[in-house]
Amino acid sequence: VIAPLPTDPGPAACQDSARSRARRSQCRSDCRMTRQDKPAFLAAVGGMGDLIVGIDWGDREIGPPNTWPTAIKAALATMLDSPQPMCLCWGDRLAFFFNAAYAPFLGERRGSAIGRPFAGQYISVCVTDTGTGMMPEVAARAFDPLFTTKPLGQGTGLGLSMVYGFVRQSEGQVRICSEVGHGTTMCMYFPRHLGDAAAAEAESHDGHTVAGDGQVVMLIDDEETIRAVVAEALVEAGYRVIDAEDGPSGLRMLRSERRVDLLVTDVGLPGGMNGRQVSDAARVVRPGLKVLFITGYAENAAVGGGRLDPGMQVLTKPFDIAELANRVDALLQP
Repeated sequence: VIAPLPTDPGPAACQDSARSRARRSQCRSDCRMTRQDKPAFLAAVGGMGDLIVGIDWGDREIGPPNTWPTAIKAALATMLDSPQPMCLCWGDRLAFFFNAAYAPFLGERRGSAIGRPFAGQYISVCVTDTGTGMMPEVAARAFDPLFTTKPLGQGTGLGLSMVYGFVRQSEGQVRICSEVGHGTTMCMYFPRHLGDAAAAEAESHDGHTVAGDGQVVMLIDDEETIRAVVAEALVEAGYRVIDAEDGPSGLRMLRSERRVDLLVTDVGLPGGMNGRQVSDAARVVRPGLKVLFITGYAENAAVGGGRLDPGMQVLTKPFDIAELANRVDALLQP
């Protein structure tokens, strides 16, 4: 569906855009990074029209009726905000479409076409803008946690990484096609569920064992969004996560009888204790505790002149999910 948008935005257009962005922010605040292994039914998508100025909806049913899970609404809101947050007001058009992405000529190759290891039918959810587009090196890092091209204080670099995490935990994939001067298209691909809606709901309550050996990671970071992204990545990798928002709270948990196999902590923390102080105090009661510091500072500045005790490593921001998983896995090896 192609919806014309004002090329010369007047007050009304800008007000509509501001209201839309406020609603998108509400969608994001509603998002909870919890895994639910049940299909998302895409028939009742009309309510998403509130996110977009002047959209016309098609009418093709591709599954049983239900409502959108909050996570997919938040993912769409994030994609509509990125990489040009004012595209609804400044662009000359916005394309937003859903389709049953199983064209006959793709057949069973569809899985490999989107980078997934299994064949089958997929539903695609795509957003296209007519913004400035992205350089290849920017597009290549768009899903990296904490990577942003926005000015200091205007972007967290977490929105698209949360989209990526949600799509991958749904056993799907997300792709970016962007060219400088010609805008960006972002598509999420989800495996199509062909079974009964009631059966799928029942299956989601049967329990699910995540791959991995269930080691426990203590995560400390004062930014809630960063904690959510890192925790989601760790859970998806098979770890159990407990978290805290400041040094003293984290240290209280570390001094308890809880099992903790690894401490992952930001270096700069509120509450009077930084990450290094927390780790040193924790090792008094948990000798040999493995520690991974995450920080936006240079490694030497982050950990007191670069002095790292055995079993400690530093991961500097921005980092990608694969690097985080590799570091955690390496630290937890016997």
